[in-house]
This record gives sequence, C-alpha cells and structure tokens, in this order.
Amino acid sequence: MKEKIRVGVLGAARGSSMIKYCVEANNAELVAICDKNKSRLEEQESWIHKFNITLYDDFDEFIKHDMDAVVLANYADEHAPFAIRCMKAGKHVFSEVLPVKTLKEAVELVECVEETGMIYAYGENYCYMPAPYEMRRLYREGVLGELEYAEGEYIHNCVGSWHHLTYGNENHWRNNMFSTFYCTHSFGPIMHSTGLRPVSVIGFEGTNVGRVRGVGRKGGLFAVEMVTMENGAIVKSVHGNLRENSIWYTMYGSNGRVETAREDSEMGDVSRIFTRIDENPGKYLPSDLKTYRPSRAYDQEAGNFGHGNSDFYTMWHFIEKIKGNPEADIIDVYEALDMGFVGLFAYRSILAGNKAMEIPNLRDKSVRDAWRNDVACWDPKVAGDQLLPTYSGGTPDIPREVYEEQRQRFEEWLEKEREADLKAKA
Repeated sequence: MKEKIRVGVLGAARGSSMIKYCVEANNAELVAICDKNKSRLEEQESWIHKFNITLYDDFDEFIKHDMDAVVLANYADEHAPFAIRCMKAGKHVFSEVLPVKTLKEAVELVECVEETGMIYAYGENYCYMPAPYEMRRLYREGVLGELEYAEGEYIHNCVGSWHHLTYGNENHWRNNMFSTFYCTHSFGPIMHSTGLRPVSVIGFEGTNVGRVRGVGRKGGLFAVEMVTMENGAIVKSVHGNLRENSIWYTMYGSNGRVETAREDSEMGDVSRIFTRIDENPGKYLPSDLKTYRPSRAYDQEAGNFGHGNSDFYTMWHFIEKIKGNPEADIIDVYEALDMGFVGLFAYRSILAGNKAMEIPNLRDKSVRDAWRNDVACWDPKVAGDQLLPTYSGGTPDIPREVYEEQRQRFEEWLEKEREADLKAKA
C-alpha cells in the first residue's frame, strides 16, 4: 500500500477541515477540490501554490481525477448519489452527515458498497470527540457493563446564522428538512460506543414556532427520538434549535454511569468525562478517579482541529482503513444507515401519531425489496406522490419576503467577509 492516500474533496466549505487534514497529515495527499461555487474555490487557491492541486467546479470532471478516495462534504441531503458514483468510479468514500435522504437511496448505497468492495466511512465526528470516544472504550472494555439507558443531546440554535447557512434559498435542505432528519450527532455516539443496533423508534417534534418560521425553516423546532436497542436498552436522542446550545451524553450500564461534562459547567464539555462505576473490575480506573480528560495517541496533531479535535480523528481512521491498518475504527455503511434510520423512521412515527416504528436491518438482503422504491421525503423532485410534509401539522406557508430578507442578510455578510479578506491581504 502506498505511503499516502490521494484524496479529493467535494465541498470546499464544510470540506475545509478535511482539506486541512490532507495537507498536514503524513498519510494523505490532497490532489483535487470541487465546488459548484467558484468563490469557494478561490478561497482555496492558496493551496495551489504549495501543492499540486486541481480545482473543479464540475463534478463530472472532478470524478475523473486520478485519486484514491473522495470526501463528500456537499449538501447533507445529497450524499448518497455522489457516494454511489464515486465508488462505481473506483474511489473510496468518506461521507459527511447524513448518509441518505430516502430509503431507496439506502438500499442502493448498501448494495453499491457490497458490489464494488470500496471502503465507505461515515463522518459522524461527534462519535470521535474525546469524552464520547472514551465512553466507547469504557463500554467495549466491559467497565460499564451492559447498556440499560442512555441520552444524547445536540442542541444547536442556528437561527441567528440562518442566512449564512441557507443563503436565503427557500429550497435549501435546512429550510425543508423535517425535525428528526439531522439525528446522528445526538444518537450516533451512543450507538458507536456500544455497537448495539436500534430496532424501533418513537418520534416526537416541537412546534413550528415563530422564530424558526421567521428565518424560513418549515420544520419543527426540535425532535426527540425514543429508541429501543437490540438488547432492550432505551436511548433518548434530542436535537434541534432550542434556545441554548448543548452537546451532552450519558450512559447507564449494569455497573454504573458515565457522562460528558455539560457545556455550562466550563469544565471542557466533550473533552471531560465523569464516571460513577459501582462494580469496577479494577483493570482501569482507581477507585478515587471520578473525572478526567481522556487522551489519545494523536492529540498533539489533532489539537487544532474542530469539534473537539474529532475532525482529525474521523479522517485519520478513514485513511488508515484504506491503508489496511487493523486499528482503524470507521463507521461503515450498515452502522451509518442504522444511525440515519432513527431519524427517518421517527418522523414516520410522528406522522402516525407517535406510533412505534420498526427499524429495518439492511444487512439482511431479504428485507431490502420492501424499501427499494421508497422515496418518501420532503423534496417534491425526489418524492413525487410520496411527498411528506416538512412538519406534522402541514408544510407552513412562509412569505417570500422572509427568504428575500435572508438573502439580503447573506449578501451583506458576504460583502463584509470580502472586505475583511482584502484588508488582511493588504
């Protein structure tokens, strides 16, 4: 296996972290960047002077580039079709969240991975934050015992920056996604820690309040998924645009409890873990050790990467998996779909009056045909007569003026950014 894996990145905005990894790491080489927004490409031109990198604004040309792997950092509801094209072209795939938009895509994605034999890694970076990843280690070593109950929170109030995220585009996925869609930041770390599969889910959603309608969002304010795992444990997942931010996880096992620090505690939040183990086997934690900041082998290199340095570790594991490192820990296509299905089926639960929904296991080929033509989603171009409302009370009718105002705010923000950039270069 070659020393460095040649990587191309689709999506120069969210992909900037992956670009940074590829130009700094000793196991990867950045060879191409693609973005339909030419101004985003211009922001990356500094790399051309240091490395032999080709820029593309056309994916059809980008996919022909001589490279081993592609990072998909494009829109969150468009990953699966691009992943399939990449793997069929002989490229390994690192997919940002979410894995699929519809169940039809899910069947096509899993079968493409199986048919091509290419590596697919799901970039759920919250699983790789310091404390959640330490929870995984403690669970896998048996310190916590068997999972009985867990909670995950990802509350991110984006209302103030909505113009920056959606550009005033009414059809942007953030404006139209239903409340449960973006679920893997809250649920994913629990699942990845335990390795347990979700088997059923009941969904709940917050109302479509004025402050989200006022920026153009048509879905509920937040969502809750109550998930039953294959061993009978219950997991509560909550995420959305509630007023104050929160990233927090807790797991109750048969031997005790572990949790991450709260952001408000100012103790390092996802970088600090608390433990209360009742039946400590004595292999790892001394009896008086209740809270600490976990460390990993590459923390020095990862220290300047975002999301609690998890942006480094997701890419490191992906590249090392391609290189054949048996220690590489990726989220494969089956686990990725299980995470994403929690949100897709929770919304069906909401629409059915909060009825429990069984989550299919696409590892079993015999269950796939039931979902092969299921295109139910919020996008009329994809769903056709299977179109779902963006909100259980019906898709809100938001005045065009709201999007015009968001567009104007975005353009004003963009102009300020350009002026700041010119001053910095002067």
